[in-house]
Amino acid sequence: MDVTYQHSSMKQDRRKAIRNIVAGITVPMLGNFDARAVPPLNNRDQERGSFSVDGTSVRFHHPAMRSPQSFLMLADTHLFRDDARGIPFREYSGRMAKAYNKTKHFQSNTDTDPEQCFTASLSRITEKKQTLLALVGDILSFPSEAAVEWVMQRIEGTGLPCVYTAGNHDWHYEGMEGRAEDLRRLWSAQRLKPLYQGNHPLCHCQPMGDADLLVIDNSTYEILPEQLAFFRERERHGRPMILLLHIPLFVPGRSLGFGCGHPKWNAANDRSWQLERRQPWRSEGHTQTTLDFHRAVFQSPHVIGILAGHIHSPSVDVVNGIPQIVSEANARGGFLDVELLPMA
Repeated sequence: MDVTYQHSSMKQDRRKAIRNIVAGITVPMLGNFDARAVPPLNNRDQERGSFSVDGTSVRFHHPAMRSPQSFLMLADTHLFRDDARGIPFREYSGRMAKAYNKTKHFQSNTDTDPEQCFTASLSRITEKKQTLLALVGDILSFPSEAAVEWVMQRIEGTGLPCVYTAGNHDWHYEGMEGRAEDLRRLWSAQRLKPLYQGNHPLCHCQPMGDADLLVIDNSTYEILPEQLAFFRERERHGRPMILLLHIPLFVPGRSLGFGCGHPKWNAANDRSWQLERRQPWRSEGHTQTTLDFHRAVFQSPHVIGILAGHIHSPSVDVVNGIPQIVSEANARGGFLDVELLPMA
């Protein structure tokens, strides 16, 4: 597979960065900048568009976009609210119910908690005049009915549509027997269903102006055949696409947290299965379907960006000109203000 990988943390002068980073990521550099050194965009770059990242602001520019669009993305809130309905499940929820009771805000380092952070983040929707809320997994620490109801009340309070995909904790009761795929199916239907707002739990297309948001559940670290078929079918439409995934796609040099498509993802390297009281990852590694999905995404001329969570730390990587941007955990106040804009 012919792909080019770049990390935003590369230490190089500004002139070299602009030549090498095809998609046009904005990064802090030192030294003088000579605009005459910037090569003109080739045809592929013009079709792909460009992007920039400034802290929590992400902008995608694309020639197909005729009107600005914007949305708020949150991931990894890890709400632990529960009530009497959760008592029969306390043996499975106990550890995660205590995991994020108190946090430090990522900007101010002051004491906070997931509910405060979620509520404060939603206030940005009015401030920024955004038209959509995207929840990209691990909004819950376990599938609590009380937490789902609390989230739904606040979503409904925005008056805006919401897209949601599950994270690996949203549907996981630690120690409960069963395959990850089966448990995800069970709790998505019995507890998480309101969050999907009628959309398919595994994959959903949300149009935003002249672009599409593809919301794909990879919370088991794997991609199913029907999800790959969905991606390929959407690709045939030829519209610009942004992928929303909980677990970021593999990029060389990144840890197993970038586990969807990682070549070392297997049971031998799964260090958390006993702590999380679940079945270990597949001993033979990823399915061919997951690897085919990874390849298809980074070879697609229509994917203009990938947004993810899971690792609780912000990062940016560029693969074949496609940026993958990971959000800070919303449990610590993290968010992304995302804009889709016409080319200047």
